[in-house]
Amino acid sequence: MKIISRVFIFLIFFIFNTHASKYLNNEQLAITPPMGWNSFDSYGVYLHEEAALSNLEAMAEKLKPHGYEYFVIDNGWFGEYVLQEGTIFPAEKHAHDIRINEYGYFLPSNVYFPNGLDRIVKRCHSLGLKFGLHLMRGIPRKAYELNLPIEGTSFTARDIAETDPNENCKWCDYCYAVDMTKPGAQEWYDGLIRHVSKIGVDMIKYDDIVPHPDEVEAVAKAIAKVDKPILLSLSPGGKVNPEAIDFFRMANMLRVTKDVWDEQSYIDECFKAWRKWEGKEQPGFWIDMDMIPFGELQLMSPPSSDLSKTVLDKGDIALSGKGVHRKCQLSKSQMETFITMRALAASPLMMGGDLPSLDDFSLKLITNQEMLACNQNGVMGSLIHEESDLEIWRVFEKKYNKNGWIGVFNRSENNVEIGLKKEQLGFLSDNYRLFDIWNEKKIDFGTVINLKPNGVIFIKFKKL
Repeated sequence: MKIISRVFIFLIFFIFNTHASKYLNNEQLAITPPMGWNSFDSYGVYLHEEAALSNLEAMAEKLKPHGYEYFVIDNGWFGEYVLQEGTIFPAEKHAHDIRINEYGYFLPSNVYFPNGLDRIVKRCHSLGLKFGLHLMRGIPRKAYELNLPIEGTSFTARDIAETDPNENCKWCDYCYAVDMTKPGAQEWYDGLIRHVSKIGVDMIKYDDIVPHPDEVEAVAKAIAKVDKPILLSLSPGGKVNPEAIDFFRMANMLRVTKDVWDEQSYIDECFKAWRKWEGKEQPGFWIDMDMIPFGELQLMSPPSSDLSKTVLDKGDIALSGKGVHRKCQLSKSQMETFITMRALAASPLMMGGDLPSLDDFSLKLITNQEMLACNQNGVMGSLIHEESDLEIWRVFEKKYNKNGWIGVFNRSENNVEIGLKKEQLGFLSDNYRLFDIWNEKKIDFGTVINLKPNGVIFIKFKKL
């Protein structure tokens, strides 16, 4: 019956909330795809104060000049971990306990943030950057066990918590779902959002929430009640239904992929998502294909001498994320394909790798001005030609729709030659100037290009 009631709630919300974005001033908050850094790819749930500050300074130096602005601490910032003696590496995948206050609101881990978040937040804002935090859907199980009060009400955590396992997150057990039919439920979310707003957040990444439209709306309502703009990013934790797009537009970003890592299979998943979600973007609402896994990853998982453990989740210690400490395993051609796809798909650019140690090639890719111009153009490109293992995607400039960008993608494991025929590129005449962005040179129609396996030629075109 509870599952049925959830479905009923979903349908009711879907029918009556076709203008759900009324809760958030989306168009002013995220006119173009948001850009920033997220801690998960490099630190999993084990980001600590020293690493946070180091990445913050590196972000201000390396990425801020190019428009990146959101510094985001991902899951686990409230975890009280059991640590191995003599090391900062955790002994378990997730915290055995979480730190909360008298109302059940998350507090920074005493283990990883012994000085709280205030120093980090203040430094972030002083550098002209915006601060983001990850939250899990629901109310902490610890609050339920302690039966803590719902702030400003006569209700408690046990009055609003949904303990049915079918309604709760299968991969992260910090929280119970909130039954939004219960008195005190909206007040819980109001209080939690008020709490993190006082911490200084400018962005919230809400996880495991997309399949739960009633809780999405509760969060959106709560954000609308605080006295500052807060960007809302939705992460699914499950399959995302395009038919529920009006729900998702309560937020500014919608994750449409699973966690994306440095293997070709994840690039393939992003191409599938691009086809599925093309045209669903709009100013203030962006289709998110997860973070950019360039540079050093999984720094909190000791490297393995066994090369078979480099990418696959077979590390010596079971950590959150994927694999062990490594440099991005994508080839240069795959990396060019990855970032070209993000540019042409107008996906938010959230860098995931460690910034202080970031290599020159990765930095050059994510700060390329033509790539950024394409991404911030804010229009998802369209597939205009497909044959065998070749895909050609194109997008026009919004300001002058005679110019734009093209991605010619080799979707195979083999070298492919292409002659850049104007018909393949979607042109009726050759009255265009073409520029090869990654190789930084002019090219002509008919030029024979050798595309490496899973490689791309990224073209800027201008009408003569």
